[in-house]
Amino acid sequence: MANSCRKLIFNIYLVFYCSAVIMPHICICSQFTSSPIDQFNKDPRAFPIATNGEIFPWHELRLPTVIIPLHYDLLIHPNLTSLDFVASEKIEVLVRDATQFIVLHSKDLEILNASLQSEEDVRYRKPGESLTVLSYPAHQQIALLVPEKLRADLRYSVAIDFQAKLADGFEGFYKSTYRTLGGETRTIAVTDFEPTEARMAFPCFDEPLFKANFSIKIRRESRHIALSNMPKVKTIELEGGLLEDHFETTVKMSTYLVAYIVCDFTSVSGTASSGVKVSIYASPDKWSQTHYALEASLKLLDYYENYFDIHYPLPKLDLVAIPDFASGAMENWGLVTYRETSLLFDPKKSSISDKLWVTKVIAHELAHQWFGNLVTMEWWNDIWLNEGFATYMELISLNITYPELQFGACILNMLKDFLSEDTFRKGIIHYLKKFSYRNAKNDDLWHSLSNNCLESDSASGGFCYSDSKKTSNTLAFQLAFLRKNVELKEMMATWTLQKGIPLVVVKREGRSLRLQQERFLSGVSKEDPEWGTLQERYLWHIPVTYSTSSSHAIHRHILKLKTDTLDLSEKTDWVKFNVDSNGYYIVHYEGQGWDELITLLNQNHTLLRPKDRLGLIHDAFQLVSAGRLTLDKALDLTRYLQRETSIPALLKGLEYLELLYRMVERRNISDVTENLKHYLLQYFKPVIDTQSWVDKGSVWDRMLRSTVLKLACYLNHAPCIQKATELFSQWMESSGKLNIPTDVLKVVYSVGAQTTAGWNYLLEQYELSLSGAEKNKILYALSTSKHQEKLMKLIELGMEGKVIKTQDLAALLFAIARNPEGQQLAWNFVKENWTHLLKKFDLGSFPIRMIVSGTTSHFSSKDELQEVELFFESLKAQGSHLDIFQIILETISKNIKWLEKNLPTLRKWLLITT
Repeated sequence: MANSCRKLIFNIYLVFYCSAVIMPHICICSQFTSSPIDQFNKDPRAFPIATNGEIFPWHELRLPTVIIPLHYDLLIHPNLTSLDFVASEKIEVLVRDATQFIVLHSKDLEILNASLQSEEDVRYRKPGESLTVLSYPAHQQIALLVPEKLRADLRYSVAIDFQAKLADGFEGFYKSTYRTLGGETRTIAVTDFEPTEARMAFPCFDEPLFKANFSIKIRRESRHIALSNMPKVKTIELEGGLLEDHFETTVKMSTYLVAYIVCDFTSVSGTASSGVKVSIYASPDKWSQTHYALEASLKLLDYYENYFDIHYPLPKLDLVAIPDFASGAMENWGLVTYRETSLLFDPKKSSISDKLWVTKVIAHELAHQWFGNLVTMEWWNDIWLNEGFATYMELISLNITYPELQFGACILNMLKDFLSEDTFRKGIIHYLKKFSYRNAKNDDLWHSLSNNCLESDSASGGFCYSDSKKTSNTLAFQLAFLRKNVELKEMMATWTLQKGIPLVVVKREGRSLRLQQERFLSGVSKEDPEWGTLQERYLWHIPVTYSTSSSHAIHRHILKLKTDTLDLSEKTDWVKFNVDSNGYYIVHYEGQGWDELITLLNQNHTLLRPKDRLGLIHDAFQLVSAGRLTLDKALDLTRYLQRETSIPALLKGLEYLELLYRMVERRNISDVTENLKHYLLQYFKPVIDTQSWVDKGSVWDRMLRSTVLKLACYLNHAPCIQKATELFSQWMESSGKLNIPTDVLKVVYSVGAQTTAGWNYLLEQYELSLSGAEKNKILYALSTSKHQEKLMKLIELGMEGKVIKTQDLAALLFAIARNPEGQQLAWNFVKENWTHLLKKFDLGSFPIRMIVSGTTSHFSSKDELQEVELFFESLKAQGSHLDIFQIILETISKNIKWLEKNLPTLRKWLLITT
């Protein structure tokens, strides 16, 4: 999923259990030393009470594993007029231990009846025995009580009829609406199950470990189509004009990957090199925006099949643009769903940044078809196995699609650099092939990466030797392999089992480099009393790299201890750690280290690689937040940027300088705001003046243009305002038909929104626009207004959910809160309308978290901190507590400390430099 904040993380213990000869190879985990029946009989009082007053026979949040689902037969009939659905299912299960009840998940479903058939009953077509159904909503579980104990090692068929309303939110089986060009509102029904919402659509074993096959049938009207994970096999005509679509049985997969949609969408299709049919679906009026997604999907699918050496396992791949969608996308196997702005590309309204975003999200979700779908984590505490690799492959594939981009660091990129690209890839292929259609955990991945050839290629016993040394399986070779495996496992455990990132402190003394590692703590300095406690027991195995002035070579070392010393072979003028920013750590240079690098950048910045220059800027400002580097030193580092030819490094420097400006502007620190504004416009004038107002140049050229002109106009740079105003007036005079260059569209709209006439016209165009990319730009522009009544109108429209969709409310409040004129307005609205917000979004949902964080985390005064504390305390008292409350309070406290410490330095630096 493209927005992993939605994922729930749980702590759990897992041990493999493999059932033996009777069944095909089924791996499942066992977490009990005694059967559930034994536990229940020992102490019934320890068990919860069901809704009917009876004792519910299960008390754990996780389901018992005495029952394993093998196959679901689902029939779903949504009614898009009454906005509900009726359904039935048959679940074939395997009983591992004798039991008198079956526990599975169900949420907000009305169970009409349930029955059970044994294998013999099914064979002789005997009617099923009726089951008593108990419900325990606190755990979203139901228990089916059977008349006679189910026998171990036998299969049974559980039939359940149920019904429910189509959900109002963005989870489970929910309704989504869109407006046609003619103004008609149409409704579709769509699913989104990750992590634990399949239970809102059908009773199921809703945990990733319970993989099964799914046969799905969907009833619909003739004006609609139905889509699911697999291709449609046939359509049957029913009485009353209804149609029933039957889909091929799925491969073995987890419930959160099941998907089905009933809609009236149209599509564009193509065929990948391997023969897989790829289709992009959207509402009929937006069909013309689907073509880029098809082009990108075909290219990326071919790339992944080649990289993983595994064909995409299904015969088709559908990508669908959903009008109402909470996150960026969801990787349902064979039926990937997207927010419209994450899939559709309008050449006339979408910028190069929009194109990159669409490419990244498609790449991310397609990577999940292998990482997450083919091989799935055992439980959500290993979610990074899905998300980490999908993000890594997203960046790798982007570097193939747009070679000039060369995105930066992540843990897996560091691991690839440590192992070598060839070894890393072989290990990934080994991992995917070994655990296909199964579940895996951290250690399985480390084992595969250590044993970097396929088991079928090994000499014997599953051990892997280098190409030139496939000799006998001696003890020496076994021990070498085991050491290698243990070392990698130990190293990666330090990255996955402890939070945060390390700080590597480097001090050069002659030809010696003294290294020290710490936990990097933003907002906490060494002088703070809690610093020592927060550092305890943190130790990483860090594969560090470095270069020096005396050699082009990249030197490597694994820093396993708190302190270490390296010897240089010759005298050097400077040393730079984390070459090409491949490592996932921050570097601080003690002594004269930073001064040497600043001098180098000013004299000849090209002696350092472009990514190294970017990394220095990033690390310097991060170190300011940790109190390890003074702000003036970090600012001095950016003085070379006038001569910077690497656009990523230039953008990184501008990013931090703009953050400084917006922080002091929000606090209304007028002297510093004006001086910093003057400095930015004066110092970066050559860069600003060379920007054209056309869509030309490389990807980086176009991204620079958008960023620089947006900042220049925000700072009221007269030539920028004049040009943007001119383009906006021409656009209005053409009744919105003039095609403004897409890279400057947001800038032009933002300038135009500052007049009443312009703001009103933009709001009209927002309602009419069919381009999600354009609507995003217009909404951002509208949120920059200096008039609070206009900002309040936007919020009201967002709450209403018609003109501005509910899915965009969180982003809207975030944008208004970043407007100095709107920050208090947005915060007051959240406080005063909390109960109304909870009617739209669940308490723990991503939108609620974004709303709370987005309207508070930028605060930087003690009065604001106290106000937020009081509000959070009142919510706590009402039972509306979120784990992010403490994080937000800590963030505000850090903002206060940062300003108190650095504002005088910034003020003084600006007086000297301007």
